[in-house]
Amino acid sequence: MKKKILVSSVLLALGIHVNPAYAVDEVLDWQESDTDDDFLDYFGEEEFVSIATGSRKSLDKAPAVASVVTAEMIEKSGATHLDEILELIPGLHVSPSTVSRLDPVYSIRGLQTGFNPQVLVLFNGTEFKNSFSGGLPFTFRLPAKNIERVEVIRGPGSALYGADAFSGVINIVTKDLSNNNEVKAGGRVGSFSSRDFWVQAGTTLLDDIKLDFSFESQKSDGDPDRIITFDTQSLLDLAEGTNASFAPGPLQTQYNITNIRLGVEWQDWQFEQWYWRQDDGGLGSGGANILDPIGKQNVRQHRSKLSYRADLTDNITFSSQASHLAVDNETFFVLFPPGTILGVNEEGNFDPASFVNKVLFSDGYIGIPQSDNKDTRIDAAFEINNIENHEFRIGLGWFKQDLNTSELKNFGPDVLDGTQLVVDGTLTDISNTEFKYLPDSSRTNRHLVVQDIWQIDKDWEITFGIRYDDFSDFGSTTNPRVAIVWAADHDLTIKALYGSAFRAPSFNDQFLQNNPAAVGNPNLKPEDIDTFEIGLNYQVNFNTKLALNFYSYQAESLIVRVSVPGNPLQNTENQGTLDGQGVEFELHWADQDLSFDFNFAHQQTEDPDMGIDQPFVPENTAYLGAFYDINDKLSIASINHWIAGRKRMTGDTRAEIDDYLISNLTAIYHFSNKTKTKFIVKNIFDEEVFEPSTPAIPDDFRMSTRSIWLEVESTFNF
Repeated sequence: MKKKILVSSVLLALGIHVNPAYAVDEVLDWQESDTDDDFLDYFGEEEFVSIATGSRKSLDKAPAVASVVTAEMIEKSGATHLDEILELIPGLHVSPSTVSRLDPVYSIRGLQTGFNPQVLVLFNGTEFKNSFSGGLPFTFRLPAKNIERVEVIRGPGSALYGADAFSGVINIVTKDLSNNNEVKAGGRVGSFSSRDFWVQAGTTLLDDIKLDFSFESQKSDGDPDRIITFDTQSLLDLAEGTNASFAPGPLQTQYNITNIRLGVEWQDWQFEQWYWRQDDGGLGSGGANILDPIGKQNVRQHRSKLSYRADLTDNITFSSQASHLAVDNETFFVLFPPGTILGVNEEGNFDPASFVNKVLFSDGYIGIPQSDNKDTRIDAAFEINNIENHEFRIGLGWFKQDLNTSELKNFGPDVLDGTQLVVDGTLTDISNTEFKYLPDSSRTNRHLVVQDIWQIDKDWEITFGIRYDDFSDFGSTTNPRVAIVWAADHDLTIKALYGSAFRAPSFNDQFLQNNPAAVGNPNLKPEDIDTFEIGLNYQVNFNTKLALNFYSYQAESLIVRVSVPGNPLQNTENQGTLDGQGVEFELHWADQDLSFDFNFAHQQTEDPDMGIDQPFVPENTAYLGAFYDINDKLSIASINHWIAGRKRMTGDTRAEIDDYLISNLTAIYHFSNKTKTKFIVKNIFDEEVFEPSTPAIPDDFRMSTRSIWLEVESTFNF
C-alpha cells in the first residue's frame, strides 16, 4: 500500500493522469526492478509526521509548522544525544539553564524560562516531566542511538495535547527492530574521558509476538576547560577574608546516563517499559550559582505503558493507553563551599541584610532535597474516517500527578537559630516538618478532545480542533485551533493556522516555601498564548524543496517572580506579557551523492508593557549541513550552526554576548554491510563559545571545547 501511495504521488507530481485501478498496478510491476530503487533514491521519499493531528500526515500537508529529523539524518550528522538533534530544527535553540544545573532549555521562537516548562516533550507519544518544575527531569540527557525520528511542532499544540504544549511539541520515536531478527552493538570513546556503549535487539516469536530491546550508556568526566573565574562565593570571600570559592574552576558537566527500553507487541496490544537514570551527575554552576564540585544529581525514572489499537469497523478505529511514570530525584547541594562564613538570621537561613550572627560552615552549607514523583495517565480516542470527506477524532482522558518531598540540611528553621558560631556537615531530616522546601502536592485532570479534518475538495482541507481541560487545583481551560491547508499546485502548499495554548503552573510555582529568595502562589492561573501562522511549502524541482513560515503570537498571564515592597522575598504572580513575531526559512537540496540542508530563523520577542527584548534567546539562528557520499563505503558531513543577537537582562551592564559560528565534522566508513566506524569532531575550530548567564556568573557559560570521538558498530543476525 505504501508503494502505491508513493507511485501515485510521483505520477501526480509529473502531471500524469491515470486510472488508479489500472496504472498503479502496472507501475508496481515495473517498480520491483532495480530501476525502481534508483528512481526512489533520486526523487526521495516524502516525510510524514504524526503529532500534528494524532494520525499520520505528510509533512507539507500537516496542519502545523512541523519538522522531522530521521534516523538517517541523525546518523549522518554525528549527533550523539537529543539536544544535538534538536539544534537541526529551525527556530529551536538549546541553551543551558541559568537556574537549574545547566539543564537543557529548548528555546522555540523566543520563548523560554530556566526550567523549560513551555515545551511539551513526548517519548513515543506520551509526555514525561518533572512535576516539581514542569520541565524535563533534572540533568536530562537522552542518547541518540535508539531514536528512529524526532518530530517537532513549532507553535501551540494544546488543542490536542493540553498543558505545556505552549511554544512547541517534541515527540521522540524509538527504533523497532522486532522484524529484523538482529542485534546491533557498538561503542564510542571521546574527549573528556567519555565512553558510550549500546546494544539493540529485536525478534518476532511465534509469528505474532514482537520483541524489541535497547540498552544505552553514556559516561563522561566533563569538559575541564569550561572555566568559571568568579562566582558569588568569590564576592563573599572578598568581604569575609576567606578563600572558600572553587573559582577559578570548571563547570561540573560530568554525567553517567543509562537508558533502557523494552517493547512487546502482540496483535493489537503494545507494552513498553522505559528506564532512564542519571548517577552522580554534575550540577553545572551549582545550586546557588556557586561552583560545587562536591554536589551531585541522582535521578531514577521508570515508565510502564500499555496501548491498544484496533479497527472496530472499516471507518472507526479505537485506541487507548494507560501509563504510569515514577521519578525519584535526589540532589546533594553544597550551596556554599566548606570554609564559608555567612550571616545567618533567626530562622537559620543565610540573610546578608538581617543576620543575627556570622557562622562558619566548616563542611559547607548543605541541602539535600528529594522528591518522589508519580504520574498516572489513561487516554482513549475514536477516529472516524471517510464520513462525507470528514475525519473525526474524539478523545478523552484523565491523569493524576503526585509529588512527595523530603529534605535534609544543616541550615534553616528547625536546624539553626542564629546563635551557632560553627556548623559542620551534620544533617537534620526535616521531611516531616512544615519547613521543607515544598509540601506534598497532588493534582488531577480530566480532558476532552474533539477534532475534525474536513476535505472540502481535493485542494482544500480545514482542521478544527478544541480541547477542554479541567484541573483539580486551578480550574478549567479551553483551547481551540483552526488550520487551513491549500494545495495551490502539485508543488505548492499554503497553510494558514491559528492556535491557543496554555502552560499549567508547576508545583514549584504554586507551593515553593522556606526559600531565601522566593515563595510560591497557590492562586496562580495558567499562562496562555494565541499564535497566528502562515506557511508555504514549495517543491521547486526534483532536487530542491523550500519552506517559509511567518508567525505572530501574544502570550499573557506569564508566571514570573516579582518583588514586593517591604518584603525580602519575591512572590510568584501571573504578570508577564510577551509579543513575538518571526520568520523561518528552510531549504533542502539533494542529488544522488550530495545534499544540503539550510535553515534560517529570525524572531523578535519583547515585553510590550516595558518595551524590553526577551533576554537570553537568539534573535537569529542558522544551520547548514552538507552531506557527501564519496563512494558506497565512505561518507562525510559538515554541520554548522550560527547563533546571534542574544540580549542581557534588564540592568545587566556586562558587554553584549558575542555571536558564534560552530562547525562539526563527521566521517562514516562501512567496512561491510554489517560493520561501520564513525569519526566525529565537534567544534572543529575550537571556538570559544559562550551562552548567557545571570550576573552571578560574570564570565557567562563556556560551552564545550573541541572534542574528538571514534565509534564502531556491528550488526549480527540470528
